[in-house]
Amino acid sequence: MARVLLFGPLRDLAGWRERDLDPPPASIAELKQRLAAEDARLGEALSGKGVQVALDQQIVRGDAQLSARSEVAFLPPMSGG
Repeated sequence: MARVLLFGPLRDLAGWRERDLDPPPASIAELKQRLAAEDARLGEALSGKGVQVALDQQIVRGDAQLSARSEVAFLPPMSGG
């Protein structure tokens, strides 16, 4: 079972912070597709500029394969000065 975490405005948009997915998606791309099929606004936000993905607490770029016990966190764009 893969765990998905949303933070900041992504959490607010989705209306949830944490979910377990069973069966787990095979990749981050598949995960995004699954979430977008459930909520088009969330899917669009996850594909937005500046959204980062952490796989098992490590920032990843692009797609990556998931395991049944993966934790995927979507982090909103950071701002500051």
